[in-house]
Amino acid sequence: MQIITDFLAIFWATISTYAVDVLIYGLPIAMGIYFFGYKRSKDSKANLQAYIGVKKAGLTEPASLHPVIDPNICIGCGACVTACPEGNVLGLIDERAKLINPTHCIGHGACKAACPMDAITLVFGTEKRGIEIPLLTPNFETNIPNLFIAGELGGMGLIRNAVTQGRQAMEYISKQISKIQSNAPVDIVIIGAGPAGFSATLGAKEAGLNYVTIEQDSLGGSVFNFPRGKLVMTQPADLPIIGKVKIHETSKEALLEFWQAVEKKTGINIQYQERMENISPLPANGGHLVKTTHGEYETKTVLLAIGRRGTPRKLGVPGEQQSKVVYNLIDPEQYQGMHVLVVGGGNSALEAATSIAEQPGTTVTLSYRSGSFSRAAEKNRDKVAAQEASGQLTVLLNSNVKEIREDSVLVEQQGEITEIPNEGVIISAGGILPTPFLKKIGIQVETKHGEP
Repeated sequence: MQIITDFLAIFWATISTYAVDVLIYGLPIAMGIYFFGYKRSKDSKANLQAYIGVKKAGLTEPASLHPVIDPNICIGCGACVTACPEGNVLGLIDERAKLINPTHCIGHGACKAACPMDAITLVFGTEKRGIEIPLLTPNFETNIPNLFIAGELGGMGLIRNAVTQGRQAMEYISKQISKIQSNAPVDIVIIGAGPAGFSATLGAKEAGLNYVTIEQDSLGGSVFNFPRGKLVMTQPADLPIIGKVKIHETSKEALLEFWQAVEKKTGINIQYQERMENISPLPANGGHLVKTTHGEYETKTVLLAIGRRGTPRKLGVPGEQQSKVVYNLIDPEQYQGMHVLVVGGGNSALEAATSIAEQPGTTVTLSYRSGSFSRAAEKNRDKVAAQEASGQLTVLLNSNVKEIREDSVLVEQQGEITEIPNEGVIISAGGILPTPFLKKIGIQVETKHGEP
């Protein structure tokens, strides 16, 4: 009997100890699991609502390189969501990763590198919307001998990638120059001084090549035209002559200031406000003839680093040539106290109009040829509606600009023409892509529909 009593005492003591351990260790773990699951469920619902909103706004087509996630392989770990530098491109919905803001993706590729299951493929275009990409060799050469493309025009919009491509292309070109059977006086003409063109120019200087770099605008190319204060996501990259540049996240102004310092320190020569008009072969010596707004260059090789934004689309109305007319917004504050007209219906137009309307003393009119802003994000449409309701912003749908005068503009709406006082015009009507030009000069272009 004593043996049974002792056994029961030991049994209950053991059970009591186990119960205490469960309370001490198990309960916090269980609570952690519960709250983790609750947060995941809450985030999933929020991501689903965001995705539905994006689909409703019609913003489902990525601009360039973007991820496609295989739901049969994805385990819902969220590594890709955390890795994305943009922060709001990917999200988990029902325990699977989803591209919830396609138009915000700029092709970092960090999501693919972070995925432990290799469930992500980076592709260009979609089934509905193809993206035209020039055919290039691994050395960035087109089907036209000694004509190269690097950077955004080749499908890579990320600054770090463009810088790397410009450097790599120039490394290859510098090794090939001596093999080219041409008596052209210039070794290479670099067209564009954005991230790829700037890096390539440094590479040409370092290699001792006789180069010419032209830029139709300012140093930085499309980066120069980013809005004031915009954060530019970059990662460490190697610049010729300079070496590794350890920049992780910086503003547009800081990046341009750094590039300007490099330009001054290295003594590279960039010819600004000079636009390329045509490229044609030189059969006599095997090179290329590059025609620009300032003249002509006979060159052994050409590197196109002009980006995909192309030339701003103009309205083609009288008075558009005036200095008060621009095609992108740099700084809303410069329009304080002015009468401003913004033309367009996309995100850039709506963001320009609303940011200027917030400036003291401004009178802003937003003109769009269609009856709704269906191409713009819901948050931008809501902001326009709120400012219109408060009287900060005047919206003219189904309208067209007929003439831009020195101190006013003529706008037609439903057959009636209204004259509006004006001191500044911002035209956000998109750009004329360079693809037709590429085809015109003989560069082969392929249309990708969701392909690597």
